[in-house]
Amino acid sequence: MVNENKQEQDARFAAVYNADVTREQLAGVYARALAGACDAQGRSLEDVLEEYDSLLSDVFARLPQLETVLSSAMISADEKRKTIEKAFSGASELFLNFLRTLARRGRLDLLRDINRQAHLILDKAKGRVRVTITTAAPLDETVLAPLKEKLSTLVGGEPELSAVVDPETIGGIIVRVGDTVFDASIATQLNNVRQQMIDRSTHEIQSRRDRFRNTEGN
Repeated sequence: MVNENKQEQDARFAAVYNADVTREQLAGVYARALAGACDAQGRSLEDVLEEYDSLLSDVFARLPQLETVLSSAMISADEKRKTIEKAFSGASELFLNFLRTLARRGRLDLLRDINRQAHLILDKAKGRVRVTITTAAPLDETVLAPLKEKLSTLVGGEPELSAVVDPETIGGIIVRVGDTVFDASIATQLNNVRQQMIDRSTHEIQSRRDRFRNTEGN
């Protein structure tokens, strides 16, 4: 019985994993189609993504029920199209057509997934690499700047840094690029840069104190 339950669990996990992979693959197809439409019409993908981001972060934030309606399988494609044209009448025709296509094909539930994939396409075109740095304590700009310079060499592009604070971080720093976590040797290199900056700042503060004391003595 225990083995049967484990097999059932494995099957469910596999189904969920496959569903996630399928969503990601489908989102990638639609993201590439959006990028292709931008190229064909001489529009900047970056500009269209500003509209897209506004839909997710502004409109849906104010009207969460709208996102529920658009992603619902209980609402017809025609009703969704009418809702889109009414709610987003100020959007560009290209973006409206994109939303109409998703409505017609029943894929409005992929809006957030497609947005992520489209941003990855834009990042690649711009030579940008998204990097998440997790540290046990916050990093200020004097530390982030040399880290970014170091990372640009390691990742082979312009790193877009996202800083996360997690007091439970082991080793003081974790660097993640996409699904890849850099190994301990690279993390140690980055941590050394961080420590060097801290030491330099401490040294500068001490030097200023010494100069101030010497001035007072004179």
